[in-house]
Amino acid sequence: MTTPFQWLAARVAFGRPALRTAAAGALAASVMIIVTGAVVRVSGSGLGCDQWPNCSADSLAATPALGLHGAIEFGNRLLTFVVSAAVGWLIIVSRLQRDAVPAVTRWAWAQFWIVLLNAVVGGLTVLARLSPYMVTAHFLAAVLLLTGSTVSWHRTRTLDRPAPPVTAPVRRLATALFAGTALLLVAGTLVTGTGPHAGDSSDVTRMPLNWTVMTWLHGAVAAVVLALATALWNRTRTDPDRTAHRRTTVFLAVLLAQGLVGLVQSATALPGAAVVLHLLGSALAWTGAVRVFLDTRTPSAPRHEHRDTALARS
Repeated sequence: MTTPFQWLAARVAFGRPALRTAAAGALAASVMIIVTGAVVRVSGSGLGCDQWPNCSADSLAATPALGLHGAIEFGNRLLTFVVSAAVGWLIIVSRLQRDAVPAVTRWAWAQFWIVLLNAVVGGLTVLARLSPYMVTAHFLAAVLLLTGSTVSWHRTRTLDRPAPPVTAPVRRLATALFAGTALLLVAGTLVTGTGPHAGDSSDVTRMPLNWTVMTWLHGAVAAVVLALATALWNRTRTDPDRTAHRRTTVFLAVLLAQGLVGLVQSATALPGAAVVLHLLGSALAWTGAVRVFLDTRTPSAPRHEHRDTALARS
């Protein structure tokens, strides 16, 4: 039996530019969902819709009675459909390529399932009355989506390029940078979970940790990541292929800007605009770390190449 994709493939074909555009759209949507989630948090609108999947006990959508908080939270929920549409379009475009790109298609489908996961976790977060642990899980699910969209976008931009040569020290530093940035994001959730922006104007439970200690911990991890990024930048400075060096330079710039925003928000009692900007920076920094990591992954040679090399040496 002919599947819908097989029927379409016989009639429609997309090129690489369409694929890159679709992947960029999915990436932009995944960054946007993190930013709007931050707006919900700092505006105290997390329980603007206090039910799920309905907005309130008697309405699926926000009503005038729910005020601005209800509109903000419901708008954030509606963005899930925008993300779903972007991911769905990426699935279609990747599946209907003139030259098959199964790796991109697999990552596009992974994003689809992560969107569903994120929606469920978001609903559970509301039903748990913004438990800081559920809020953390919701953010990390959004980061997981961002990871998938970044990998897809990166692959669409490197499909027809040969893999650059990478030395073992560079690969190890890039791996450490990736792991350190992941730890930095987790440490950031501890700062958020103990800080003043609980996500709603009502009395919301916070993590039983000291906010000042968590902030210093977050800063210490950031310093380690900065040191790793600087070491990687210096190590790749003389590489014949400049890809990893350029990517690390961009990552360093984003990380330094992110650190500046973090210092400003800590010194000015965490204004909402600075918190939103800091979360945007975290999304951009993570995207950069993922791309640096991918740029230093040299594909293994096929088995027959290993066999031919062994025969040549014997």
